[in-house]
Amino acid sequence: YADPTDPKDFEKLIDDRTRAIYAETLPNPYLRVFPIKEVADIGRKHNIPLIMDNTASPIICKPIEHGAAVVVHSLTKYIGGHGTVIGGCLIDGGNFDWTTDKKRQPLFNEPDASYGGAVWGEVVPQLTGANVAYAVRARVVLLRDLGAALAPDNAFGIIQGLETVPLRMKQHCSNAQKIVDYLTKHKNVEKVIYPNLHTGEIGDRAKRYFNGGNGGLVGIEVNGGVEAGKKFIEALKMFYHVANIGDARSLAIHPATTTHSQLNEEELLAAGVTPGYVRLSIGIEHPEDIISDLDQALEASGKANLKAVS
Repeated sequence: YADPTDPKDFEKLIDDRTRAIYAETLPNPYLRVFPIKEVADIGRKHNIPLIMDNTASPIICKPIEHGAAVVVHSLTKYIGGHGTVIGGCLIDGGNFDWTTDKKRQPLFNEPDASYGGAVWGEVVPQLTGANVAYAVRARVVLLRDLGAALAPDNAFGIIQGLETVPLRMKQHCSNAQKIVDYLTKHKNVEKVIYPNLHTGEIGDRAKRYFNGGNGGLVGIEVNGGVEAGKKFIEALKMFYHVANIGDARSLAIHPATTTHSQLNEEELLAAGVTPGYVRLSIGIEHPEDIISDLDQALEASGKANLKAVS
């Protein structure tokens, strides 16, 4: 694994076995926007595609415009938007030549016996006029071999969600910014994590790659550690306590006691999960209602902290 904040770290790790670079636009838990163009340029220098998971920032970030070859999304999150579907998608940018380095990309440069010896990296551009061999092979080979099939009800929900995702993302981002402004002043919050709160080069990336907002994810460190974090979650009334993100409803989770509970203290810190860290996925409800719920839960966590101290 490379340090996602340092493009040079990726180049150090590239060897003759490297087939692709895979990264998230907005990785948890630090929410530091990934240096898309810098890493994409490094990859192309070595004939390696950059594949970006843009699940947390649809609409507001367009990785293909910055050099990514392929973009993937969990449709379960913001695009579906209501926590009711399971699905995923990939988008081939058509901007990467899969035949340039035959040793690195053998699946696109060796004959496929199951399709009459077709060489995908050559055949697809001839038929489509675009370098979309990645998407075509994923569809006609991987879907065939793995048997993945989207349930009709999921397809229906995803299509409905797709129709409103620009409107929802605008509200997610607007609400999240108001929540961040509130949380940064709260006495029971030790730290707030949000893309535009980072300084220096990391902060500049949020301005460079995001347009129209900084996403709906907010991280906070609740004063008082694990017990205060648990109490905060238990006290929430409007937020749903689930591991999902990108729902129209506001969601919250305390990773140290849920998703990462199997890790010891050292492993938690290595994963960036501190004792009082809570991840918030801000929904599209009225911002005053969201703030009201957070306020009463933070007051409850503060009381738990006082009991622990006494």
